[in-house]
Amino acid sequence: MDEPDQGSAHKYLTVRDHLATLVAQELKVGDAIPSERHLSQQFGLSRMTVRQAVDTLVTDGVLVREQGRGTFVAPQRMDFEMRLTTFGEEMRRRGMEPATTVLTAQVVAATPDVATALELEPRQKVHFLYRVRSADGVPICIEQAWVPVALAPTLFDDGPPASIYEALRDLGLAPEWGEDTLSADEATDTEASLLGLGDARAVLRAERRTYSVDTATMFSRACYRADRYSVWVPLRAPRPALVPRRRTEGELEPATAPIAGGRQ
Repeated sequence: MDEPDQGSAHKYLTVRDHLATLVAQELKVGDAIPSERHLSQQFGLSRMTVRQAVDTLVTDGVLVREQGRGTFVAPQRMDFEMRLTTFGEEMRRRGMEPATTVLTAQVVAATPDVATALELEPRQKVHFLYRVRSADGVPICIEQAWVPVALAPTLFDDGPPASIYEALRDLGLAPEWGEDTLSADEATDTEASLLGLGDARAVLRAERRTYSVDTATMFSRACYRADRYSVWVPLRAPRPALVPRRRTEGELEPATAPIAGGRQ
């Protein structure tokens, strides 16, 4: 099919903007977008150009492809600011109802990697909590958390706490700062099942060490579904480092005579 000259090398932008408007004003989450054939005929463009427009919206998380079914409006992603807050607080701040399904809650021996993260001796006892976190009934993340038994021996006495951070605060171990490591990955079969993922298995993994003053109080690993979560990290330009400069002999100030009665 011959394409009309639109005076631009980016003809797909017309289709992309049209689809973005449909998503914003007419379509709902889960609705199918018009087919590539329909869009190709509507705009007089090749299907390859139409596919390029759709690809950009899939990459941006606006649309999602399901093999053998079509392309649909994707659920809106939640921007997650990296800060020390509980999952429940974060979801309620967004007007969503948090829920937790506990899969495992027990005392175990720390594996070498967990012991290193918590600055423990190998095989020291730790509380282990394995759970699925949901918002408005939709699974959002799978979380594994470890807390040294020596720091919080009663942590599981009344069952696993709804919020480990709140429980640590009650024990005088309020979280004050932490370290996060983020990576992109693909969900395992078990993770995909727990999160209700389809063909798209992209996930965001986060490892966190939480500290109270200079004591490591919790180590956690979380697996977030990438179609519902994105990370927002505030940045600022670094300040110039203050480096002391040694003055040369010529720059040295002359010695001043002591003032009578003054303290030196």
